Amino acid sequence: MWAEHDLSRLIACPTCDTLTVSDGVAEGMRLTCARCHRVLVSPRRHAVAVVLILAAASVGLAVGAAALPFLTFHRFGLTRETTLLGAVLRFEGALLVLSATVLALAILLPVARLLLTVWVLLPLVIGFKPWPGAARAFRLAEALRPWAMAEIFAVGAGVTLLKASDLARVDIGPAFWMLTGLVVLVWAQESILCRAGIWEALER
Repeated sequence: MWAEHDLSRLIACPTCDTLTVSDGVAEGMRLTCARCHRVLVSPRRHAVAVVLILAAASVGLAVGAAALPFLTFHRFGLTRETTLLGAVLRFEGALLVLSATVLALAILLPVARLLLTVWVLLPLVIGFKPWPGAARAFRLAEALRPWAMAEIFAVGAGVTLLKASDLARVDIGPAFWMLTGLVVLVWAQESILCRAGIWEALER
């Protein structure tokens, strides 16, 4: 039988639920699942500070992507500039619900995850104890991860841009590049973040 203190050494794989014993992983090393080979623990030096910086920068990019011009269309001497927020407000009824859902999945939920991440990591970086509700905030951020689809929206926007360019001259606005930067920073954040290390820090 496992003693209570031994149970804390077990890590459940998020993919296949296989239990793996962790006896501490040195910086730069990895602990992977024996069944599906998913990386379970991958501590890196200063990773928490780097993730915090990336999260804060991503929030700024997300706000800019929502408010600044996304695309500008030129046709027959007319020019129309569109933003993500403006596109949502142009619709009514069912289309308004659909466009608002797209905006939520592409911008609002990623921003919510990023703000929760900042709330969790900031006290750890500056040497304070975790702030109230930090564990709950990190759990919520993880629960929102499958629903934050900025990268899916970016791919869809790219396809739309290619199709629209056949009908009119399309200029890419700063919001498009901000959204692209947001996707890159979120990807970098996900690749650096060691979730097992965060949970360990929150439980101290």
